[in-house]
Amino acid sequence: MPEQLPYRFEKSASAAQLHERYRTLGPGEGSGQVARVAGRVMLRRQMGKLTFATLVDWTGSVQLFAGAKWTERFEELNRISLGDWVGAAGEVVRTRTGELSVQVSRWEMLAEARRSFGDKWRGVTDVDTRYRQRYVDMWANQGSRDTMLLRSRAISELRRFLEGKGFVEVETPVFHPLPGGAAAKPFVTHHNALGMDLYLRIALELYLKRLVVGGMERVFEIGRVFRNEGLSPRHNPEFTMLELYQAYADYHDIMALTEEMVAHVASEVVGTTKLVYAGRDLDLAPPWRRASLLELVAECAGQELSLDMGQAELRRRAERLDIPVAPDWGAGKLVLEIYEKTTEPNLWGPVFVMDYPKEVSPLARDHRSSAGLVERFEAIVAGRELANAFSELTDPDEQRANFKAQAEARAAGDEEAMPFDEDFVRALEYGLPPTGGLGVGVDRLVMLLSGAEAIRDVIAFPTLRPEPGAP
Repeated sequence: MPEQLPYRFEKSASAAQLHERYRTLGPGEGSGQVARVAGRVMLRRQMGKLTFATLVDWTGSVQLFAGAKWTERFEELNRISLGDWVGAAGEVVRTRTGELSVQVSRWEMLAEARRSFGDKWRGVTDVDTRYRQRYVDMWANQGSRDTMLLRSRAISELRRFLEGKGFVEVETPVFHPLPGGAAAKPFVTHHNALGMDLYLRIALELYLKRLVVGGMERVFEIGRVFRNEGLSPRHNPEFTMLELYQAYADYHDIMALTEEMVAHVASEVVGTTKLVYAGRDLDLAPPWRRASLLELVAECAGQELSLDMGQAELRRRAERLDIPVAPDWGAGKLVLEIYEKTTEPNLWGPVFVMDYPKEVSPLARDHRSSAGLVERFEAIVAGRELANAFSELTDPDEQRANFKAQAEARAAGDEEAMPFDEDFVRALEYGLPPTGGLGVGVDRLVMLLSGAEAIRDVIAFPTLRPEPGAP
């Protein structure tokens, strides 16, 4: 009968803690103190009656220094496989070559690696293996593990920053009776007991604004949202959003909050606001540039556009730029499409792109001085949207009319248009104060901070096609 593996192991220190505590220990010196460490054995070499092994935990690595004269079951230790989990106890020393080590007196096997990691640890390079078997990738590629730890720290800093500004974290439903808050195709499921279809949420917005109506003046949620869309370096069907709503604020207030928050997270997580992304310099320090969408199209694409041009002229402009258009698009949708195809990918930023057409922003408030536009901005960083924000629409009559137009578009075949949400309109009828709202793509923020160019690199288990031969 094989030996029973232990149910627990009492660690006294991580690898990182040992390096910090004994950083002044000189070569050839012993500390006189015993440590208990645990992790995977990732390298091992034997030199006669001595064995040196690299023990890796989630904070780093430390050397195990074993000898036939002082280590229990020395010969058995030399037969362990690379990747096995081991717990070891012994004095903390620094070898004559300067390597901080645990001089192993006792050790025990904690878990066997029945699948080999390979004799030479050079990392996993097969892309499919890296994403599908993240549990292998994280040991094979130190950068993958570092990215997951960076992600955790970034989310913690987002929370810390917002709580410091008086925001309260809340949770809202994942199952929605109606999909809303964004233009996207939802996933649908069925609740047997209630006999009704439900939708995995595509946004957090509408329930959070209901909480502002209920008197919660500053709220935020960090949660998964789900969109039944394709895969790309920037898109995964489930991803993480931060959404917040602040009463008595407009989109100018939210711009200031956004740039301060992103700069804070960068400073705390990577130590600076000055990054290098995709080989180019990027500085997230405030203030970020503020420019209107129409101004940027003129600047980047050489196209002086106006909603007053009308659909026919805007359609001709789009066609001259080889931009496919649909016959039912209005002037606002045509302007947005021209912007997204000619300008957005070329904005390195960070820049707040302001003042979007009303036609494509059914939840935003009319611009206070420009007809046909709304007070909306997107924060564009490294050529992609990082955040989307509004001075929120508070008028229930106008919201009802916008929902009606969306519902008509949905009935005409637009799967991404929002249905009519009568309860949300009812909530607005109880009164929503002036409110600024913001949505931030957390995965995209982590991509910037980690240098990742594909969203799959910052999600532990991204959505993948079935393995070949899978049922």
